[in-house]
Amino acid sequence: MFARNRSRRSRRTGPAVRRPQRGMTLLEIMIVLAILALVMGLLVGPRVMKMFAQSKVDLTRLKLTKYANEAFPSWSMAHPDKACPEKLTDLNEYMDSKDANDAWGRPLKMMCGPSLPAGAKGLAVMSIGEDGKEGTDDDLKSWD
Repeated sequence: MFARNRSRRSRRTGPAVRRPQRGMTLLEIMIVLAILALVMGLLVGPRVMKMFAQSKVDLTRLKLTKYANEAFPSWSMAHPDKACPEKLTDLNEYMDSKDANDAWGRPLKMMCGPSLPAGAKGLAVMSIGEDGKEGTDDDLKSWD
């Protein structure tokens, strides 16, 4: 019995034994967060930017349709003596927005009367699209 007590005592008074610590250091947590941010930037970022670009197209298409199908008929009823407005901004009083530019900040093109393209009725409104060049695939038209 005495030997048993002695062995316990020697364990306590001997050199200190460090227990392995559990958990993560602040540096390890920061490294994990940096890796997550990098993955999110590479995977999620391009998708968000693509959706943002698509929203510009959708907003411009909506504005073109609104000018041609809502603002122009209202303007025509208020001005029965005129066939076409002088400029697109004449229709702004019938729009929610006073801005006659597309989502890329470029002015919209109005066609009316003899300059009306095939397939359009009354008024045609067009945006030259994201590339800024007329006649390319990204042009947006109210009559398409």
